[in-house]
Amino acid sequence: MQGKVVVITGGTSGIGEVAAARLAAMGARIVLVARDKQRGEATLGKLRAANAEAAHAIHYADLTSMDDTKRLTAAIAAAEPRIDVLINNAGALFGSRRETGEGLEMTFALNHMSYWLMAHGLRERLVASAPSRIVNTASDAHKGQTLALDDLQSTRGYSGFKVYGRSKLANILFTRALARRAAKSGIAVNCLHPGFVATRFGDQSGGAMSLVIRAAKQLIAISPEKGAETIVYLASSPEAATVNGGYFYKSRPATPTRAAQDDEAGEKLWEATKKLAGIA
Repeated sequence: MQGKVVVITGGTSGIGEVAAARLAAMGARIVLVARDKQRGEATLGKLRAANAEAAHAIHYADLTSMDDTKRLTAAIAAAEPRIDVLINNAGALFGSRRETGEGLEMTFALNHMSYWLMAHGLRERLVASAPSRIVNTASDAHKGQTLALDDLQSTRGYSGFKVYGRSKLANILFTRALARRAAKSGIAVNCLHPGFVATRFGDQSGGAMSLVIRAAKQLIAISPEKGAETIVYLASSPEAATVNGGYFYKSRPATPTRAAQDDEAGEKLWEATKKLAGIA
């Protein structure tokens, strides 16, 4: 990773912060995407401690906003002549249905749309830096879920866990669809299940859901250090560079559900996403 440039969302806490610090220590220059300035500056300090020679950078944006995400990718593309790795790691689970100012359900906007828009907006830099990589944080929460293509905004009833699981299913379908498009450009696109990790995840979900998640984390969650291992593996290992469209757990290939391998549904999701994003 010496001299490589890594862009990471969701990198100011939890597995994202651990992965960013490890990649920095391996020689990478990290470009953080953050929303909270206090956490952003704190993480930037950790990256400088891990690798003082690299000019790590940070950009602030609201990834639930398509317009702000487009602005962000334009700013990063203008500032970075090369990008070797894009890590889409930002995500959240919301206990009640919320809409963004653009009319998208919040989980879908953050957990899926931001992944698509980051990859689209930084595509030229990734192609120019090939062989390059895109790493998407998905989850085994996709198990048991199917994609409601006629209700991507979850207007027909809302369950936080169910909608979160669907967004993680969308991450895998998106990874496979992007891998089919990016392979000839020299970009390896893969996703992962990090495990159930003791991080800030779910703390802001609201209501009883936050209490349930906190209790579960005390009983069965793994550490952020363990949860970050597969992200680092996919971003840096020579073996991962030869895989495209894969789903990984504990740094090994895993098999997602049949619904997550439905490439026809993945293509329909791609077209619907592109339309929502206003991309020709």
